[in-house]
Amino acid sequence: MDKWDKRFMELTETVAGWSSCFQENRHVGAVIVLGKRVMTTGYNGAPAGITSCVEKGECLRRKLNIPSGTRHEMCYAVHAEQNAIIQAARLGIKIEGATLYCTHQPCVICAKMIINAGISRVVYKEGYPDEFSLQLFAEANVLIQKYEDLEKELTIEKSSKKEKEL
Repeated sequence: MDKWDKRFMELTETVAGWSSCFQENRHVGAVIVLGKRVMTTGYNGAPAGITSCVEKGECLRRKLNIPSGTRHEMCYAVHAEQNAIIQAARLGIKIEGATLYCTHQPCVICAKMIINAGISRVVYKEGYPDEFSLQLFAEANVLIQKYEDLEKELTIEKSSKKEKEL
């Protein structure tokens, strides 16, 4: 991990704050970066012109008792990763070879879009109950890293460096 990973992960938290998801624990933010430059951002929320769950005052998924990680189509929100990719397409921004930073591990639908968009690396903070997405990333040779693991690597690197100096 370097200072840029830290900066871009912090930015995902800011972007997640824009979410219009009714569930507080599901405010998700994504940032697509290429060459240390932010290309696009995305957060989860209802499509343009559609009333959000916050505005409706309820979560459709909770109302229908749908477990997390299943039946993604039964939600008003477009996922943060999808919105970031859609913004790149709408604006004609190249994201092939980019890194996608996200507050949460992408679901399988987002994983498929990330793979087809040519994004080569994904860094996420919170886990998500979707092992199949991780399998697809591995098969497609998309590097997927949990931010916490990058932080641990940095701590180990700093400790090793101090030991060598002594």
